[in-house]
Amino acid sequence: MTQYLDFEKPLAEIEGKAEELRALARANEEMDVADEAAALDAKAATLLDDLYKDLTPWRKCQVARHPERPHCKDYIKALFTEYTPLAGDRNFADDLAVMGGLARFNGEPVMVIGHEKGSDTKSRIRHNFGMARPEGYRKGVRLMEMAGRFGLPVLTIVDTTGAYAGKGAEERGQSEAIARSTEMSLQIGVPVVSVIIGEGGSGGAVAFASSNRIAMLEHSVYSVISPEGCASILWKDSGKMREAAEALRLTAQDVHKLGVVDRVIPEPKGGAHRDTEATIASVGKAFAEMLDDLKDLDAKSLINDRRQKFLDLGTKGLTA
Repeated sequence: MTQYLDFEKPLAEIEGKAEELRALARANEEMDVADEAAALDAKAATLLDDLYKDLTPWRKCQVARHPERPHCKDYIKALFTEYTPLAGDRNFADDLAVMGGLARFNGEPVMVIGHEKGSDTKSRIRHNFGMARPEGYRKGVRLMEMAGRFGLPVLTIVDTTGAYAGKGAEERGQSEAIARSTEMSLQIGVPVVSVIIGEGGSGGAVAFASSNRIAMLEHSVYSVISPEGCASILWKDSGKMREAAEALRLTAQDVHKLGVVDRVIPEPKGGAHRDTEATIASVGKAFAEMLDDLKDLDAKSLINDRRQKFLDLGTKGLTA
């Protein structure tokens, strides 16, 4: 059953009526509701186009957080073969908010790392809603270091509201772990490419997105802080998240214009959750194209390319 966002309530009513008609027809074969249902479907399609034609930043945030969007494990299952998960940071524990391991992408060996939010209540708690603890980032460092040692491209899938800010995480060196992960992303001499599939929140996202090439799904967001957090700090009122979302310039389109990411991947009409197969295929195509862009660069050139990319931030898309 489709979960509808607040601004999709009119759409939910129309699609609900169409489904009710079909349910009546299934219960009574003599009923002919094909024309009425088709008319409602056409009306719903038009309304869907109107709703998604020009989403506000806050609505983009809502779509990026939709629980039915495909998650990291869905992309790994569909795009990679011979996936062998690697666990633990060899120091404290295995953080299930971060998954990763060896795999093949289009037949070539790679290292894949990503945030996993979970898809239901039980799995969300198990994966801590995709909010990694220090051991998650240290696991990422270990896997990236291994990839560098064996010359494997690193593909990262980013989807997190941010790093976990609990007491235990702070005691175990959360900021240092994020910094080490960012450092490792920048210094390994292999291609590093990233796709932000939902939320790219703060340093928790940057730790896995300090890459040669970065792409974002059309309705994903990338920001230093969540709109609610920003509103709480600036206005002392988390209810002003809509204003904060506007000010943060966190949409894929804004971030691309600023030069923070290299490409925006189109989503199916109505968001990634309405056609997960098409979305996953588009992400796979983006991964392949970004890796192809880097295939002729040696280790030193890859490191310099990555370094220059981040030195250039702030020089594109800004006016005096």
